[in-house]
Amino acid sequence: MATAHAADHEEAARARALAEELRCLVCQNQTIADSHAPLAVDLRKQIDRQIADGKSDREIVSYMTDRYGEFIVYRPPFNATTFLLWCGPFLLLAFGALIAWRVVAGRRRAPAPLSDAERQRARRLLE
Repeated sequence: MATAHAADHEEAARARALAEELRCLVCQNQTIADSHAPLAVDLRKQIDRQIADGKSDREIVSYMTDRYGEFIVYRPPFNATTFLLWCGPFLLLAFGALIAWRVVAGRRRAPAPLSDAERQRARRLLE
């Protein structure tokens, strides 16, 4: 009986870990482990059924992504479709740093000296 309890505890911990990897499609900012939405409850039950059927974690996540798309994965894998998701913030940061550098570098440049004609014109305007 102790082994059955340990197996149940292990399956519950595994189900919880899987539920924390999947996004609630209703709430979208919560995992299905944290969500109380009816769909999240159904997805947690689906995870429990698949664990009971002997499916691996990879098989369960694959089933969920096949059915609901990669959006359900809370931490999506790095691939061609998620490139901007993963690299976008760094690209924006680099672009902002480049713009800031150009602005600062532009301010540091000394203005070009006035030509003789510009000096004469400035004197006439100031008189």
